[in-house]
Amino acid sequence: MKQLFDDTSFKCSKLVTQSYSTSFSLAVYMLAPSIREAIYSIYGFVRFADEIVDSFHDFDKQALLDDFEAEYYKAFANGISLNPILNSFQQTVREFNIGDELIQSFLKSMKMDLIKSDYNTKAEYDDYIYGSADVVGLMCLKVFVAGQQERYDKLKHEAMRLGSAFQKVNFLRDLKDDNLVLNRNYFPGVDLNSFDDNAKAMIIAEIEEDFRVAKEGIKKLPIEAKFGVYTAYVYYRKLLRKLENTPSHEIGNTRIRVSNYTKAGLLAQSFVSYKLKLV
Repeated sequence: MKQLFDDTSFKCSKLVTQSYSTSFSLAVYMLAPSIREAIYSIYGFVRFADEIVDSFHDFDKQALLDDFEAEYYKAFANGISLNPILNSFQQTVREFNIGDELIQSFLKSMKMDLIKSDYNTKAEYDDYIYGSADVVGLMCLKVFVAGQQERYDKLKHEAMRLGSAFQKVNFLRDLKDDNLVLNRNYFPGVDLNSFDDNAKAMIIAEIEEDFRVAKEGIKKLPIEAKFGVYTAYVYYRKLLRKLENTPSHEIGNTRIRVSNYTKAGLLAQSFVSYKLKLV
């Protein structure tokens, strides 16, 4: 039965999410069961593409990414793929009317990672963040609003700002690996070899403004999505506070994390705020 195969495909996307991100998995678990599988499928798709450009150093990354893209479009055209990650994702794209321009923008940013190491202008920086993060937030928003375009349009701006905030926090957290391992610098006008407190403060102020705008959108989300998205928001705000309190030279030499114990406390905090209708 094809239903068994489809169910297995979504389970594979869930496994990918749980294997690569305990924090995102926790946030997804706080979503309504009716939309969890779709969000897992989106994460599985973007995670695999990101792994190609960030991790598969002993292989032809360009060929792998080209194949991944071609196989996705074949899956979408045929309504099925023997790659379970692509099979579940194409179903989500169909069910929730996810526009192809979002997928193309995402793949464009992944391709940029193969050929570009420095983002010297704000336009380049914004373009990369839009494709690598904002559109992922927009894909998830399509699921949250059940594909309804009017509701999507009303929340689109805030969803993009939340995606931007998450990505910029990731950039700051991963400064060491991006610089020393991948030889990338996403922040325009910032010399990572002399990264100082002033540069860090400028980046954090930019992220805080993204979070401020994004929170207003979280308040307007459907009940099925609000608590899960708010959980992710609280986690990333905590990670940003840790980065703010870490000397700039240490950020460039280590990867800042939030402990599982702290995550549990943040979940409890999120739940109380949610129940008290503070968000």
